[in-house]
Amino acid sequence: MSPDLHWFKSSYSGNEGGDCVEVATCPHAVHVRDSKDLAVPALALSPAAWVSFVGFAADASV
Repeated sequence: MSPDLHWFKSSYSGNEGGDCVEVATCPHAVHVRDSKDLAVPALALSPAAWVSFVGFAADASV
């Protein structure tokens, strides 16, 4: 994974440090990580897989 990635914290992550999901994008992948445990590798998804995941998660939360 490139050290040049710019990570963004999810707007759904809690402010108390509990739920900390971060995302970084690049042209060919979307990287997802748990910012509380950086020793665990980030998940890398294709942009199409990311769109499908976000759509599924949005439908599941309704």
